[in-house]
Amino acid sequence: MQNTPNTDDSAHNKAWSGRFSEPVSDLVKRYTASVFFDQRMAEQDIRGSLAHAAMLAKQYIISEQDLADIQRGMAQILEEIRVGKFEWSLDAEDVHLNIERRLTNLVGDAGKRLHTGRSRNDQVATDIRLWLRDAIDQILALIGDFQRNVLQLAEEHAATPMPGHTHLQVAQPVTFGHHLMAYFEMLQRDAERFTDARRRTNRLPLGSAALAGTSFPIDRAFVARELGFEAVCENSLDAVSDRDFAIEFCAAVSITMTHLSRLSEELILWMSPRFGFIDLADRFCTGSSIMPQKKNPDVPELVRGKTGRVNGHLVALLTLMKGQPLAYNKDNQEDKEPLFDAADTMIDTLRIYADMILGIRVKADAMRAALALGFATATDLADYLVKKGLPFRDAHEAVALAVRAAETRGCDLADFTLDELRVAMAHVNGAGERLDSDIAGVLTIEGSLGARNHIGGTAPEQVRAAIVRARKRLA
Repeated sequence: MQNTPNTDDSAHNKAWSGRFSEPVSDLVKRYTASVFFDQRMAEQDIRGSLAHAAMLAKQYIISEQDLADIQRGMAQILEEIRVGKFEWSLDAEDVHLNIERRLTNLVGDAGKRLHTGRSRNDQVATDIRLWLRDAIDQILALIGDFQRNVLQLAEEHAATPMPGHTHLQVAQPVTFGHHLMAYFEMLQRDAERFTDARRRTNRLPLGSAALAGTSFPIDRAFVARELGFEAVCENSLDAVSDRDFAIEFCAAVSITMTHLSRLSEELILWMSPRFGFIDLADRFCTGSSIMPQKKNPDVPELVRGKTGRVNGHLVALLTLMKGQPLAYNKDNQEDKEPLFDAADTMIDTLRIYADMILGIRVKADAMRAALALGFATATDLADYLVKKGLPFRDAHEAVALAVRAAETRGCDLADFTLDELRVAMAHVNGAGERLDSDIAGVLTIEGSLGARNHIGGTAPEQVRAAIVRARKRLA
């Protein structure tokens, strides 16, 4: 656990103290400081500083002894941070100055030389890109974990029938496995978005200094290679003021959370006794303080709620940037808290969902029973008539009449005898005469599912093939 920042009024803690004739008030210190939240980028800050120091030594801007001292001091600081012994100071404002101050205390003038050829502007821009790159890598791994677990459950239920809905009304039969595979596809697109965002995040701003570059003979390509960046930011003004990568990341998080929120809504509905399609494992639910029978799907409900918060972070970052002139402005300090929270929320949600999806108990009998309530094979009957030569609009009208007759009798279409079905649609262009004994197989749930035997269809054979393809894509 890291220590809470404390106050220290020594002038040397400021990077700019010589310019001012009076100290900053305590209220302003707290209002403008970022060390409370940006200390979580400490390891990235140290990585960036070590690469910068190595470049300065390579370019003969600092000595090899200075580099060795910086490396020794940074190793100690990193250990202090990891074990929670590092003392964070409010007066040093941010993670960068806190580390630099401690380094100077440990190694003397070498610590003061570290900041040669850079500014806090390009330093923080580098830190945040390094931090976000690490977060994206973690998110991509977690998306893969979730997808693999979706595939496992989908494979178990590749042939389990359930109602497919439009307008939340029973529409046509699908399989539960097919339904789950829709979420695999959503998360696959999400993974592509994060991968693409990572590419634009992975560009080095360091070397841009405050806004115009530096007069020192630096080697930005060397630093990029040291830190694993794919390229350098080409314009120094843009490099220090750009937060597109953070906005793009939050957009990707918002879309992914929206997908998981949609799944959450379905889990909540399916768990309700009105549906009764599934049950969630107890470890993802809570009870009621007054009603002893309750089992509440708290995790899916919170995912719905947290989606709103993440969407707010995206809007906050867009609003933050919309009126800023070039180059860096203090406004940009406000980019970190929404970005950090969006990443934390995404990581926690994916982690818990990967576990929760395998804890779903499917109630297949309830799913099948629900198919009998909404004339789910009506479209199959219309398709049958079209294949027998009836124009589709006539087939649509004939089946609508048959559905009305079934509603009156309180039965399903499959419960009609062949003669009863002929009578029900006899008045539409001779539709009834086109029916034959093979219609019984068309009106079964299995017949309906099996008929959609093409790529993207819900036939169990196609669902299993889709799972095989999906596993290859993940591999």
